[in-house]
Amino acid sequence: MASTVKVWFDKEGDYLEVLFSDKPGYMRETDNDAVMERVDEEGNLLGFSVLGVSNLESKKPLVAELISNLKD
Repeated sequence: MASTVKVWFDKEGDYLEVLFSDKPGYMRETDNDAVMERVDEEGNLLGFSVLGVSNLESKKPLVAELISNLKD
């Protein structure tokens, strides 16, 4: 099954956003201050954003746990 992912990078805002779905949703915090997750009203993961992308160290991965209510 094919899926479409949309990626935006705002150089001036130093902001990256990745969306897995165009469904309406809202942003909520993660355990990493630089990362927010976009979820729908049921808590299903729709995407995520990263603030301060240029400040990330290239030798360390950015780690954040994204939580979704989707059942496998």
